Amino acid sequence: MSLTKQTLDILGGQEIEVPSWAYGNSGTRFKVFSTPGTPRTVHEKISDAAQVHKHTGLAPIVALHYPWDKVDDIAALRRYAEDLGLRLGTVNSNTFQDDIYKFGSLTHSDPAVRQQAVNHHLECIDVMDATGSRDLKIWLADGSNYPGQANLRARQDWLHESLTEIYERLGDDQRLVLEYKFFEPAFYHTDVPDWGTSYVQVQALGPKAMVCLDTGHHAPGTNIEFIVAQLLRLGKLGSFDFNSRFYADDDLIVGAADPFQLFRIMYEVVVGGAMDQDAQVAFMLDQCHNIEDKILGQIRSVLNVQEMSARALLVDRDALQEAQRAGEVLRANDIFMNAFYTDVRSDLAVWRESRGFAADPITAYLDSGYKERIETERVGGQQAGWGA
Repeated sequence: MSLTKQTLDILGGQEIEVPSWAYGNSGTRFKVFSTPGTPRTVHEKISDAAQVHKHTGLAPIVALHYPWDKVDDIAALRRYAEDLGLRLGTVNSNTFQDDIYKFGSLTHSDPAVRQQAVNHHLECIDVMDATGSRDLKIWLADGSNYPGQANLRARQDWLHESLTEIYERLGDDQRLVLEYKFFEPAFYHTDVPDWGTSYVQVQALGPKAMVCLDTGHHAPGTNIEFIVAQLLRLGKLGSFDFNSRFYADDDLIVGAADPFQLFRIMYEVVVGGAMDQDAQVAFMLDQCHNIEDKILGQIRSVLNVQEMSARALLVDRDALQEAQRAGEVLRANDIFMNAFYTDVRSDLAVWRESRGFAADPITAYLDSGYKERIETERVGGQQAGWGA
C-alpha cells in the first residue's frame, strides 16, 4: 500500500504541539543531567522548538509551563515565537512544587490554600489572554498516602468548587483540559486518577471543559485506545500528552516502547474524526529527554506520531467493517495488521521533499550546524531544567 493524495492532504494539516520543558535538563529522581547547549531562557527553548518545526513541518506550536516560563513581557515572547514561525499553545499550570501544596492544592482541606491554587490558574488564564492560547491544562499532584489521611468524598467536592471558579474565568474561545494520572506522587489515592474521574468533573463544568489523556498515565495493561474511542464518542477528548512508558510515567519518546499501541491509538483518532480539518483535539508531546539529545528526541517523536498516523489512515475501513459485521475475526485482524506493517517512511520522505523539507529531518538537523552553535554560545548563566 502507498499513501494516497487524500491521506497526504490529511497529514498536511497535522500539527503536533511540543513542550517547552522538553528542551531543558532532566533526569531521574536521583539526578538531573546537564548537557551542553541546554537553554537558559524560555526564548532559547522556543528557538530550539523552532528547529523541530523547521526540519519536520509538523510542530508549529509550543506549550508553556507556568511559572517555569514566566517572563516580564509575555506579549514580546509571543512576538518572538511568531517571528520564528511558531505559536504559543497550551498553558500548563503548576501546583505541585510549592510547600503550601504539600497536602493538596485545588483539593486541599484549607480554603485559603485552595484559593491560592485557584488564583494561580486565573493568572495562567491572564497569560493565555496575552499569548492567544486556547487551552489551560491542569494536572494535579493532589492525593494522599495513607488510609484515613484524607476525606476522599470532600476532596472531590472541593475540586469541583475550585474548577468551577477557574472555568467561569475562561474566555469564549478558551478551554480547560483536566489531566489524570493513575498514581504518583500520592500512592494511596490520587484525586484525579483516571479518565472517568476527569470526565465526571469536566462534564459537570460545561462544554469548554475537556479531558487530557496522557499515554503514560495508566495502569499496566490498560486499553488506552478504548479510552480514546470512548472520550471521542462522548465529545470530551480535549488533548493528548504523547509519550511512551515501560513501567510507569516514564515520559520516553512516544512509540518507543510499543509502536503498535501508538498505531492503535491513532486508528481510533482517525475513526473518531479527530484528524478532520475542524477537529479540536490537541496533539501534544509531554516528554523529558534524559540521556538523548533533546531536539533530536523531539524530532523523532513528532515523526513517530506522523508515521503511525499515516499507517492508521491506510486501514481499509470499508473492508474492515464488512469483516467485522460478518464475524470474520482473522480477516478483520489481517486488514488491521496489514496497515500497521506497511512501511510508510519512503513515501513520507518523498512527500516532505515535495513540500520543501528534507527527506530525512534528523540528518538535516545534524548537518545544519545548530547543535554545535548552541553548545558554543550557551555558556554561562543558569541552564533550564525540569522545574526551572
